[in-house]
Amino acid sequence: MIKQSRYKAPALTKGLEVLEYLAQAGEELNAGEISTGLGRSVGEIYRVLQVLGELGYISRTESGFSLTNRLLALSMGRPAIRDLLTAAVPIMHDLARKSGQSCHLGVHSSAEMVVITGVEAPGFIGFAVRAGYRRPLHRSASGRVLLAFQSAEARRAMIDEIREAGEPIDEHALAIELDTIARDGGCVAPSPVLTGITDISAPVSIAGQARAALTVPFVHGRGAPVDLASARATVWSAAMSIANQLVPPA
Repeated sequence: MIKQSRYKAPALTKGLEVLEYLAQAGEELNAGEISTGLGRSVGEIYRVLQVLGELGYISRTESGFSLTNRLLALSMGRPAIRDLLTAAVPIMHDLARKSGQSCHLGVHSSAEMVVITGVEAPGFIGFAVRAGYRRPLHRSASGRVLLAFQSAEARRAMIDEIREAGEPIDEHALAIELDTIARDGGCVAPSPVLTGITDISAPVSIAGQARAALTVPFVHGRGAPVDLASARATVWSAAMSIANQLVPPA
């Protein structure tokens, strides 16, 4: 939630609270649910919702309000993200073709991992994750990779963000897992969301620090064109290729 500041801008604070609450909810909410969750009156929240809708930050259906992709589009315009996408997308298409699986690219955003782009599998096998999808950092393969490949100071700050967001976290168990991921060069683990899928995730690292995580949700089955070990090697290679594209020439 919004931290207290000595400078007051009540309308702005309410608007940001609504955006954060909808992002964390991950589903449509009506005005009453939002006002209850934020501890504010329906009247003041409804006015904020109307303005956010007019500006294109939220949309409304019969079921309630939800975020649009406007905030994501704004973040995509940042030079660092734009350069990352320019380097990654062609390599991700090649990865999808070679592995026969979908892939996506995630970055660190506060206490969460957020997907900034994805490429669908070329055939009938594959599980695609949409841009804008987010999960707490420690609850996804991509997020754990982003945590693992950081300096001790940066990792500590990211874990503090998770705790401040109110997420339950076993820091001792997480530290052991992150050290294992760092030693192995990435993460291969069953999906925490769906059975029959193994997440393969590797860091896009610059100077030892992960700027992004490249992930393939590997769908098991007779239709898969490559096995898990081959897919892992392909993901590792693709992540390194993206990183090499981001390093300025000497």
